[in-house]
Amino acid sequence: MELRYLKDVTTLAFDADKCIGCGTCAEVCPHGVLCLTDRKARIVDRDLCIECGACALNCPTGAIAVSAGVGCASAIIKGWLTGTEPNCDCTSGECC
Repeated sequence: MELRYLKDVTTLAFDADKCIGCGTCAEVCPHGVLCLTDRKARIVDRDLCIECGACALNCPTGAIAVSAGVGCASAIIKGWLTGTEPNCDCTSGECC
């Protein structure tokens, strides 16, 4: 089963010019968001990102940035547990 994040909400940012192609980001990402192609990392699917921060914390050049934390991931987990659609209520101005 592929676990997907909420569509178009991830804070994941990647600067290809800073990437040295070490591949660490792809190794540490638990959801396969990044891969190494032609000695450069690339984002495979942004919506798979759960904003855990492993990629950014392990990038030696700072090519990756993400606002790590539970964020909307807690809404997804609650949705799985309750069988409802994930809703982090970001429209209230108090996004988790």
